[in-house]
Amino acid sequence: MRSLLSYIFPMAASTSLRAAILCVLILASICALARPKDKEPAPRFNATTTGEKFNNETIKGKVVLLEFWTTWCGFCADEAAFVDKIGHDLAGKGLILLAIDVGESKKTVKKYLEQHPRNCKIVMMEDTNLAAMYQANVYPIYVVIDRDGNIAGTQRGAGGEEALRSLIARAGIESADDDAN
Repeated sequence: MRSLLSYIFPMAASTSLRAAILCVLILASICALARPKDKEPAPRFNATTTGEKFNNETIKGKVVLLEFWTTWCGFCADEAAFVDKIGHDLAGKGLILLAIDVGESKKTVKKYLEQHPRNCKIVMMEDTNLAAMYQANVYPIYVVIDRDGNIAGTQRGAGGEEALRSLIARAGIESADDDAN
């Protein structure tokens, strides 16, 4: 009887190659499941912006929106204006917006921000351990941490303003737009 992998990967005739492929598939599955899940305590982190330091202790009692982005991500650029607006509008309700640039030099980000200014706290990847914790490999990624330090929700990929406001509402901060409905 031929193994299942022989049917899936007919070119992988040797047992050792099939075993190697199986190991890669299992490892990829484990990695996909490893990121923090909703309603679990947020992993211990450190993040630094210009002159400010954030960690699990300093955010207690606040809702935190983590936005993982890059300068080359078109969806990130499309959503930046309303992400900044939401961050500004909800700051008085206890929202902290941390926009974490992933995998780029400070020089690249500084040049980008000169042409595309942001109105939020920018965190560079080398100034935090968050990108690895949340497996930031597609952009944008949004993670909301509630006032108790638990992950209230995660969104991988662009979803628009309404989806982001809904994600933040899961942490207990309703938008003015939501209150009017």
